[in-house]
Amino acid sequence: MSLCILAGGAVTRIATAAFMLSWMHSVEKIPWQEDWRVTPEGLQIIEARVKGSGAGMDPPENAVLKDGWWRYRPEIPPQPSVSLASSGVTGGGWTLCANGSCRVLGSEPGKPVVLKSCPKGEK
Repeated sequence: MSLCILAGGAVTRIATAAFMLSWMHSVEKIPWQEDWRVTPEGLQIIEARVKGSGAGMDPPENAVLKDGWWRYRPEIPPQPSVSLASSGVTGGGWTLCANGSCRVLGSEPGKPVVLKSCPKGEK
């Protein structure tokens, strides 16, 4: 499987079956992390973690506190795409890690960065 990243009019393809997405909450300055799987049906979230709670970011009832992180599994179906806002005013972007390598997305103002499962055969 491959993940396609659409940003700034370009498409970047990463050969991976899974990735982690992380960011800092713009108001509370508390880290969030999500583990995703790339599937033929779309992007499937496996687990979400938040280091605390605050304005609009309380962990759900099924969250478990482990190693300082509230961990839970969002009950949503695979998503055809995930859009990441690129306001440039939050003090940072989104960090996407896959295959032991990380990259920052959406740290500059612009159109949203879109993540999706790459169609088979797309180069």
